Amino acid sequence: MIPFALHSPETGEPLKADTPHSLREAGTGARWPVIDGIPYLRTNRAELVTRTLKLLDAGEAGLALEGLLADQDDWWTGPPADPLDLQELVRDRAKFSLRDAVRLLGWGRVGDYFVHRWSDPTYLAGLALLEAHWNDPVCVFEFACGIGHYLRDFSMRGLKVSGADVVFAKLWVARHWVVRADVQLICFDAGSPHWPIPGAPVDLVVCNDAFYFLDGKAEVLDNLRQNAGDDGWLVLSHIHNSGRPGFSAGRAVSAGEIEELFPDGLVYDDADLTRALVEARAPSPRAPSELTEVEAFSVVAGPGMRPAPRAIVDGITLPRVGASLRLNPLYVPDPAGGYVIAWPSERYEAEYSGRATYPMHSDGPETLDWRGGLDTPEADRIRTREYVDLPERW
Repeated sequence: MIPFALHSPETGEPLKADTPHSLREAGTGARWPVIDGIPYLRTNRAELVTRTLKLLDAGEAGLALEGLLADQDDWWTGPPADPLDLQELVRDRAKFSLRDAVRLLGWGRVGDYFVHRWSDPTYLAGLALLEAHWNDPVCVFEFACGIGHYLRDFSMRGLKVSGADVVFAKLWVARHWVVRADVQLICFDAGSPHWPIPGAPVDLVVCNDAFYFLDGKAEVLDNLRQNAGDDGWLVLSHIHNSGRPGFSAGRAVSAGEIEELFPDGLVYDDADLTRALVEARAPSPRAPSELTEVEAFSVVAGPGMRPAPRAIVDGITLPRVGASLRLNPLYVPDPAGGYVIAWPSERYEAEYSGRATYPMHSDGPETLDWRGGLDTPEADRIRTREYVDLPERW
């Protein structure tokens, strides 16, 4: 069922490869660029699309890539990336780590968020929600996948996966530092006149820590439901509550809107999901009217979901047996012995320290080989993300 067949986001017509670096609409002849296997299908970037195709046709793939890496979403408030940094990243990508890449892309606090997301309490909430309703899906699509944290978890379990995001640079980082080469990645706008992946229903559709950003939520949700088809299910975690101001930008929603958008859904307190993972217990769904004071909602919906939450086991929340784990890189050596947390920024500390699951002090080794066993001290240290499963080139 995956990879998705692609359609024009402007006309809805099927897209077919006409060169190794472009797709073409049969009817209009309009073309769209493809770099490193990632189609760029943004509809409000006509000048950038034209310039990119001209450079690719001329054999200037590096310059074309630099132009797409500089592109951002409409919520971005930081400075533009330094052109010389992008040139260096494109030229020498093979020698750089993930941390180098986000630094050269000029992502600032967003970069802190991405490189430490594997122990972020909101990331754990998403895993707990998936675990609670896990039914061994085969095909998964993640919308607004960022640099592919969840895609990596899915693909390492042998699932067929596809991911989409509005920012090409995030997908490009996913391609080179986070996910397997066979993961399909697509760049497009949620509000495109035509959803470019209308077919190929999948078992599971995921959207984590992003739905609250979107305009036209009902329309986007309808498209995601179509991707899930008649037998799939949807997981949307960390949807900000408009009744509880927080750190993130976006267009938060109320408990009443959650109830209206998801009449078939089970709704959770996002923070309780994080606690459920650490405590290895089943989370408890609640009526939206009981969640008006929470920071964020999480929801499962759709005909294919497991109808009742289960206790946390190892379907998705723990790494594969045999993985070599690292001490959470937020730890630094403590002069008094062991390790203590060093936050990457004051903003990061303010947003996450109060909900962090990992202990503030660790006396463990720098690496941990995971041999399985749900009721072991090692499993507890993994659930809290004192130890994390990071990409090889982290």
